[in-house]
Amino acid sequence: MTEGETKPARVVVADDQTVVREGIVMLLGLLSGVEVVGAAGDGEEAVRLVAELAPDVVLMDLRMPRCDGVEATRRIRSEYPGTQVVVLTTFADDESLFPALKAGARGYLTKDAGGDEIVRAVHSVLSGDAGLSPSIQRRLLERLSQPEPAAVATEAPDGLTGRETEVLVLIAEGLSNQEIARRLHVSTATVKTHINNLFAKTGLKDRAQAVRYAYGKGLVRPPGN
Repeated sequence: MTEGETKPARVVVADDQTVVREGIVMLLGLLSGVEVVGAAGDGEEAVRLVAELAPDVVLMDLRMPRCDGVEATRRIRSEYPGTQVVVLTTFADDESLFPALKAGARGYLTKDAGGDEIVRAVHSVLSGDAGLSPSIQRRLLERLSQPEPAAVATEAPDGLTGRETEVLVLIAEGLSNQEIARRLHVSTATVKTHINNLFAKTGLKDRAQAVRYAYGKGLVRPPGN
C-alpha cells in the first residue's frame, strides 16, 4: 500500500450456499477497497470468525442453519461492536428487513447488487452512514409513510404497559399474532408473551373479550367515529 492509499476494509463473508459464498469472495477479490479475511457457512461460524479475526465488516446472509443471520448480527453487534454488519440476502420483505436492522445491521443489500455497490455499502457503514440499496431505501420510506396504529388512551388501564396496550389495540383492530409481530417488528413469540401478560392483568380469557375490553376502556373507537 503506497502513501495516501486507504487501508482496505477487512471483510468476512457469511452464506450457507457454497457456490454463492465462493462467488462473493471471488468477486470481492477482484475489487479494490476490500480484503476478504474469512468465509463462514452459517451464523455460528460467522460469530466465531469475528471473535478470531476482528474484521471491519461481515457480509451476512439471513437464512442459514444453526444460527440465522439476524441472531448472528445481534450477537456480533453486542459482543464485538467494532465489527459492522451489512446484510446481503435474496430477501427484501419486511419480515427479513426490519428484524435485521433492529438486530444492528447498518447495511442491507439484495444479492442482485453489483460488486461496486457492495464495496460502497461496506465503506458507508464504516464511515458511520447506512449502506442501503435504493430498493431498500424505498421500502423503508414506504414503511415510514404507513399510518401508525390507532391512538390509545393516555393512561393504560389495569397496569398494562405501553406495549401491552399497543398489542391490545391491534387485537381489537382484528390483526393476527403474525400481523401484530410484523407491525411492531417483533417475533410472534414476543407477541404471545404480551398477550398472556395483558390477559393475566385484565382477567380476559380470549380475543373476543379483549376486543370488548378495548372498546369499553376507550382504547379504540367504533368504526365511523
